[in-house]
Amino acid sequence: MKLKLLTPIAILLIALSLNVKAQTGRPDKLYSLSGIGFAFPMGETADYLKPKFSTSLGLNLGLGDGGLFLYPKVSLHAFEFNQITPDAGYTYNIEKGRATTYLLNVALGYRKIVDKWAFYGFAGGGGGFILTPQAAVNAQSLQVTMDNKTNGMGMIEAGGGIEYNLGGANLFAEVSYMYGFTKIQNRTFNTLPISIGIKPNLSKLLSKL
Repeated sequence: MKLKLLTPIAILLIALSLNVKAQTGRPDKLYSLSGIGFAFPMGETADYLKPKFSTSLGLNLGLGDGGLFLYPKVSLHAFEFNQITPDAGYTYNIEKGRATTYLLNVALGYRKIVDKWAFYGFAGGGGGFILTPQAAVNAQSLQVTMDNKTNGMGMIEAGGGIEYNLGGANLFAEVSYMYGFTKIQNRTFNTLPISIGIKPNLSKLLSKL
């Protein structure tokens, strides 16, 4: 399932890279990004989820000669899952299970560069799915059968960040807010991802090819 999701994303990243290969009109024309951190459940989402760890992969593609950029991003958040009510067809609740998100959002952002620092904000939307565990117990054989429920999710995301330029790459710290349109455990899904990581400047690399 992971490969089915990541393959078209990889194709998208390669296509975007080739599209900007000859475009060097601005220093931040194309960044890739890789971040790690945590996604903190907000409001009633905290009733059934607790943060474990998060990773994110994406691109910043400059639009025009100003500070606008396109921001496609894949978010893989892992949570501790404490079930409140069993899913239909199941009897038992899961405690300290694991829920995982596979979300693709595309945002429009604006970056302001000041010397070696940069500040940016973005807003957009997308979706994907969230896997939550299920458990069926066979009392006669004393066996537990584990399964995952796939929860389709559309969502919006807005946030901002700060970067520090190291020459061929930027260090970054980013915070955003995600709001999902599908309920899990009859409760709204919303979370606050916080991540740090690195953004290699692919503009410089591609200009040398």
